[in-house]
This record gives sequence, structure tokens and C-alpha cells, in this order.
Amino acid sequence: MNITLAFAPGACAIAPYILLKEAGASFNTLDLNLGAGEHHKPEYLKINPKGKVPALIVDGTVITENVAIQTWIDRQYPHAGLMPSDPMQFIQALSVLGWCGSGIHPKLTQQARPERYCDDPGAAARVKALGHEGMVEQFELAEQMLAGKTWFFGERFGCADAYFYWTFRRGGAFGADLSRFVNCTAHRARVEARASVKALLAHEEAVKATF
Repeated sequence: MNITLAFAPGACAIAPYILLKEAGASFNTLDLNLGAGEHHKPEYLKINPKGKVPALIVDGTVITENVAIQTWIDRQYPHAGLMPSDPMQFIQALSVLGWCGSGIHPKLTQQARPERYCDDPGAAARVKALGHEGMVEQFELAEQMLAGKTWFFGERFGCADAYFYWTFRRGGAFGADLSRFVNCTAHRARVEARASVKALLAHEEAVKATF
């Protein structure tokens, strides 16, 4: 099987990168410089017309959207236990993935790219502030969800942990002090202690050095 992950340092594509490593999958990366707009070039739009990362190319078939990609990884590598085996727990984990993608991610984009939400230059500061407020609300929910837990679902690291890790890490890039989210901060530290994430961090640095 030939697997290629369309990847960009700092982007939400880090979640499937981590999960592929956790699963012991053999894969390549198509590393894109988002700052240079490589995701909007014709070559990449032929792969993913949405102009986004991640995209997973499996033997020529393209899968887009993080929730779908992560679910495929879980189904393809069941031995890794990346999603709960219990049907109700599986649905709950899927809910967390959807929340990361549609509940938290937009609040991060709102701070990084306020012009996408309002093209009035005078509104940028307020748009960012509202994004920050929304992000904090979501992290407060996560703080409760992680109370007394090692991982989101039991004692096994999984998709929900990888995806939320990215959101919390990205959320800290806007200058806010997130240390008051004690459970989320501890979760991030546990994630970053994993071999898969150490490999990710090394890959990110290597890719950034080529830009």
C-alpha cells in the first residue's frame, strides 16, 4: 500500500501524522509551505481541490477532512486501538473529533486569519478577540473532559488525543497564557512524551528548514 500525507508544519495535518506513526504505518509526506501558498497551486489543487491540508493519498485515492482521514487510519490499523472498540464510546470519540474540527479549529483560524471573517481592516482586533474568547470557552470544556483522565478515552492514546493536542498547541501560538488549563497542559505534556510526537516535531523542524 502506498500512502502519502499532504502535510504542513503547524497545521492540523500533524494529527494524522501522529496517528500514522502510532499505527506503525509506512508513509511518505508531501510537505507544503502554506505561507508561500503552495496549497493553492494547481499541482496541489489537482490532489485536493479544497486547497487544504491534510489530504491522505492511498494508492491513488484521495481522502480529505481530518475526521475521515483519522477514521480511515483507525479502520486500516485496528491493532493500534486509536478509536474505542465499544460502539457508544466510538461514537463519543467521533464526536470529539468533530468538535475539534468544527468547534475549536474555527476559533483558531479566527485569530490567525481575521480577514476571512470580516474584510474591514478596522475590525481585525475585535474579530481576533472574539476568536480568543470562543477558544477559551472550548478549552474550558476540554478541561472538564480531561479531569482525572490520562487520555480522552480510557488509558489508551487515540485519535481524540492527537487532534485535541494540535488544537491546544495551536491555541498557545497566539500569545495567550493557557497554563490555567491544568488538565489540558498536562495532556499536552503526555502527548509530547510519545515517540510518535517526537518524530513529528523532528519532521516539522526538518521541513521548516527547507522553506
